Amino acid sequence: MYRETGAGHLVPPSTQDDAGLLLMVQKGDEAAMALLFDRYSKVVYSVALRVLRDPSAAEDVLQEIFMQIWRNPDSFIATRGTLGGWLAVVSRNRSIDTLRRKRPTEQVNEMSLASPYNLADEAERNHMMEKARGVIHLLPTEQRKTLEMAFFDGLTHTEIAEMTGDPLGTVKTRIRSALTTLRKAFKA
Repeated sequence: MYRETGAGHLVPPSTQDDAGLLLMVQKGDEAAMALLFDRYSKVVYSVALRVLRDPSAAEDVLQEIFMQIWRNPDSFIATRGTLGGWLAVVSRNRSIDTLRRKRPTEQVNEMSLASPYNLADEAERNHMMEKARGVIHLLPTEQRKTLEMAFFDGLTHTEIAEMTGDPLGTVKTRIRSALTTLRKAFKA
């Protein structure tokens, strides 16, 4: 299974170039095909899975592509790029074709969509978050930074005081003032 180089050296199959492996596949060499599969199956599968979001369908695309290489190894033209790049593009295109072949079984206007979310609650929550962001943005800089450190970075009052060099009482006052401003904004 070793390949001889021009200088008479034997090259193990794992270090053979893709073109050499494809030539061997043309001659029906299953070990060369196995090496190509080992070398590129992860790339083909991950691209297919990213597009299809279905492991079973991604495996089908993987199998189709490597069967194509086995049946027609000269379909890859080395002057157009690397085999890995070509396989990634083929995997993407094949996956998109698979998605296009899937047709909805019902008309869109007849299809009911179940949602685990209450859309009214979700809209209200989004509105409240936008309002909070707007009020926080209008806070004085020191209050805003202290509030963000406490609530978004999860720091304690003591940790904030140590990081900023401000007295602990000042940190607590800033946070209390910021929360009071937020509470008033939501009651209005």
